[in-house]
Amino acid sequence: MFKNNPTLGILILILVIVVPFLIYYLRKAKEHPKGLVAAALSNMGERFGYYIMNAVLLLFLVSKFGLSDGVAGLIYSVFYFGIYILALIGGAIADRSQNYNRTIQTGLIIMAVGYVALSIPLFSKTADGLIANGNGAWWGILVFTCLALLCIAFGNGLFKGNLQALVGKMYDDFEAEEAKKGPEALKIAKDKRDAGFQIFYVFINIGGVIAPFVAPMLRKWWLNIHNFVYNADMSALCHQYINGDQAIATSQKFMETAANSVLDPSVLTNTTQFCSDYVNVFNTGVHYSFIVSALAMITSLVIFFVNKHRFPQPAKKVAAQSVEYTAEEKKAMAKEIKQRMAALFAVLGIAVFFWLSFHQNGQSLSVFARDFVNTKALPAEIWQAMNPLFVIILTPVIMILFGTLARKGKPVSTPRKIALGMGIAGLAYLFLMVFSIVNHYPSGDVFRSLDSAQMAQMGLAKAAPWVMVVTYFFLTVAELFISPLGLSFVSKVAPKNMVGLCQGLWLAATAIGNLFIFVGPIMLNAWDIWKCWGVFLLICFVSMCIMLGMVKWLEKVTNC
Repeated sequence: MFKNNPTLGILILILVIVVPFLIYYLRKAKEHPKGLVAAALSNMGERFGYYIMNAVLLLFLVSKFGLSDGVAGLIYSVFYFGIYILALIGGAIADRSQNYNRTIQTGLIIMAVGYVALSIPLFSKTADGLIANGNGAWWGILVFTCLALLCIAFGNGLFKGNLQALVGKMYDDFEAEEAKKGPEALKIAKDKRDAGFQIFYVFINIGGVIAPFVAPMLRKWWLNIHNFVYNADMSALCHQYINGDQAIATSQKFMETAANSVLDPSVLTNTTQFCSDYVNVFNTGVHYSFIVSALAMITSLVIFFVNKHRFPQPAKKVAAQSVEYTAEEKKAMAKEIKQRMAALFAVLGIAVFFWLSFHQNGQSLSVFARDFVNTKALPAEIWQAMNPLFVIILTPVIMILFGTLARKGKPVSTPRKIALGMGIAGLAYLFLMVFSIVNHYPSGDVFRSLDSAQMAQMGLAKAAPWVMVVTYFFLTVAELFISPLGLSFVSKVAPKNMVGLCQGLWLAATAIGNLFIFVGPIMLNAWDIWKCWGVFLLICFVSMCIMLGMVKWLEKVTNC
């Protein structure tokens, strides 16, 4: 059974691995505020739906509309930018109303609407059945798709940062309660904040580890029903033929790929119909996966609504009490806020470059997996499950490591952890760069144009899947040193009346990094690919050095 369906086999293996870790984290969460698990489960449902779409988005835009990797990457980048920059608006709305609960619920509803719109399998066809990517209807469908993505981005902006802010408020209340028991109890409570955000982060990834399997499995099922087989290269070749390159149908590359893309060879007798049908069926299966995303949003909404009594409630407006401060006290408070915000923006600057490098998982790393890695057994999108799987497995290791160091009187500060994370991210790209040089890989455009005989003549071969495993291992360790601890850092330094806005600023830094992630596929397709990995290695190394140079100042300002 699993021999014929390795994707299902891998999914079951992952579930077997994940369940014990889920039980472990649920037990650890008992030591934390009561609302942590409910917030984490709500976030897990939303992230499950989101990562179904995210895992396939760039490759879906390429396969459905025949866009180049660069153009699809640009749309993906703008969408990713919107998701995080709109968190600023969402944070401001919640801070102004002080009703984080209602803002979060509204965001979930808006996202569900966006996913429903994406699930509609709209295709533009001419009279002879071809996908017409040059007419108004084609552009209309692309615009409709982009509007659905905008809807998802806006809903995410209302949801994401505010849920994180809500978790931060839980720990504010938790620490206030423990402070009543004495200084030692307060110290223990404060030490739990980083661990609490790591547990919260793990639940995101439990949803994320399963999500990348949904679209490929539905696509495979839909293809098989129509006597087709999944092939990572076939959609691009079909679009090339549809767009007027009739000669491609007689090339060795097209004939080899087409023969491996069908269960019934008779469908290949009419090339025009075959190309149109393959693209249509290939992408309809992906459209259906977005229905699962919409259902995930609804599930997340139900979890949040049922457990809203566990969360910090909207602050009641009370008459302001007049408090007199001396000029020296006002100056000291203003100075402290200024220093804390300066520290926050310094870390945000480093975060921009981390996310530019890390979020290549949906860009150049997806293109690399599609073109340079053997995808006969597992589709390219599946490899994105490695990142959340490693998060689930490695988080307790990281927590134990930092906890042990803290007990021995050698705690590692949050700023120092972030600096180390940048260096570890650089190791991922150092590995890819060396691997690509050793295997003499050319640019993506050149590699895709080669048939099997030409590849053999040039001594080229697709990489084994272990390459993706090693890459995602390093990137995940880096993520665990930066992302959840960055959220904790923000919650520590943010002024109490700006919590939602400051979490939005963290997401805005992520947005700026995401706005430029489209350069990854462009570099990969234009240069020998080792140069692409070298650029990201340089970015990570320089960022690490800058962060290390600021560590002592950041530790002094933030006491963390």
